[in-house]
Amino acid sequence: MEREASELFEEFKELTASEFFRRNKQMLGFSGKIRSLTMVFHELITNSFDAAEEAGIQPEISIDLKRVDKDHYILKHKDNGPGIPENYITKVYCTMFAGSKFRNIQSRGQQGLGCSGCVLLSQMTTGKPARVISGYKKGDEIKGVEMTFKMDVKTNKGLILNKKKVDVDSTGVAIELQFKDVSYSLSEQGAFEYIRRSMIANPHAKVTFRDPTGQLFIFHRATEIIPPLPKEVLPHPKGVTADDLIFMAKHTDKRRFRSLLTSSLSRMSTKRVNEIEEITKIDLNKRPKDMKWEEAEQIVELFAQMDFMAPPTSGLIPIGKEQIEKGIREILNPEFVATTTRKPKTYRGGVSFIIEAGIAYGGNSGRVVGDQKRSEIMRFANRVPLSFDQGSCALTEALKSIDWKRYGIRDIENTPITVFVNIVSTNVPYLSTGKQSVAPEDEILHEVRQATMKIARSLQKYLNAKRAAKEEEMRSKIFETYVPVILKEAAILSGRDVPEYEYILAKVTRRPKILDEIDKETLQELTNDDMVGDKDDE
Repeated sequence: MEREASELFEEFKELTASEFFRRNKQMLGFSGKIRSLTMVFHELITNSFDAAEEAGIQPEISIDLKRVDKDHYILKHKDNGPGIPENYITKVYCTMFAGSKFRNIQSRGQQGLGCSGCVLLSQMTTGKPARVISGYKKGDEIKGVEMTFKMDVKTNKGLILNKKKVDVDSTGVAIELQFKDVSYSLSEQGAFEYIRRSMIANPHAKVTFRDPTGQLFIFHRATEIIPPLPKEVLPHPKGVTADDLIFMAKHTDKRRFRSLLTSSLSRMSTKRVNEIEEITKIDLNKRPKDMKWEEAEQIVELFAQMDFMAPPTSGLIPIGKEQIEKGIREILNPEFVATTTRKPKTYRGGVSFIIEAGIAYGGNSGRVVGDQKRSEIMRFANRVPLSFDQGSCALTEALKSIDWKRYGIRDIENTPITVFVNIVSTNVPYLSTGKQSVAPEDEILHEVRQATMKIARSLQKYLNAKRAAKEEEMRSKIFETYVPVILKEAAILSGRDVPEYEYILAKVTRRPKILDEIDKETLQELTNDDMVGDKDDE
């Protein structure tokens, strides 16, 4: 029996962002017990880091994870950031796609989903409200507010259950959430490992963590230097589409389209605009709202043919090779470290990025599997650890394409090595909203390979020197073991006293400490006695 269109559309509904992610929480990275808890740590830690740094404060975080029952935890997370004003608390924690990061700027978060996603997961698994205490400055006074709330998924807004003023000593935010169907683990993808890796890429931070067993871990900061704030950068002509131009035209306050181009795109001078107008024959003095789609397409096609300077890199703030080394030494305590920060490059014609890499050997480097240490890859994007989806990530693909045997590493899988890679960009090309793997752009693959091969050469020199020293040690031990025996036996056969041989032996075995201990006058006497002995023999 056929049904009319009006009947079919009786069930037509609209979903808010909160309703959509309630049904598709895996798109936020909440899939699996271990991964879900790690993603909660990820979202809360990155937001605390960003907030503190923007306020010029060295981040300090305290995390307390308490087990209530099997797969049921209470998480308390507190930071020393600038806090959240009372009117914005529910917007931060209960409204999807809301935040201060929707700019072309380097930041750890980019989508405005993190904190609200954590509240949604808590509410979905326990039905319990979130509790927040925020201390923030208002003028010269520090205000404090305590609030309990739930997320209204139908409206994508917060529903306040209780609110009161509280006294606080300093600024910062403390949030308490409950979760079920999650699991704490010490595995490579667990919450503890996420903190450990975060400290390598953020050596200026301090994190105190109490795990469900009550054990306290204090991760001290390895440097007092707060990273400078990145600057917002304009889109590059090579990276825009016709839709981007039409969108800019509809939401600009400029009166002429030529003014829109020079003010909204980087590397766009008045001379360039005149050149575009001459080639396309489009009147760029028209109002931006009068720009047609076909004209925007024509302009973008011309952008692709023109030569522009590379996009500005003032908005990119890498960790820096010295800071990476400090972070690695603080956490891994290796016997060898090499780091590098590459020069800025672009992918897709107009998106700037920087690749940083580090390699650590020995000490606590590598991962422990049973009784054996194996190599590990630590991937980061804007200082944030990428704990999952390693197999589909461009950073992993680039590292595995390197011929490690060329650098003296015969079996990379079973060597105690940690390879660190960080991509810095205003627009990291993630493969999904979970933000755990980077798209395989050719330029990114090339830069990761170049950076890693450079530090691998440094490791090769170290390993070669270590092998040579070991061979020298074995050679010295052979001489030190057998030479005294031979001399004593020879002395018995010749009926003479055993000669003083320590200096000559030290010289042969290249033992500088022994040489320093032998008195110069004694050395001269030994030499004279040897010369006399030689004459007597003649």
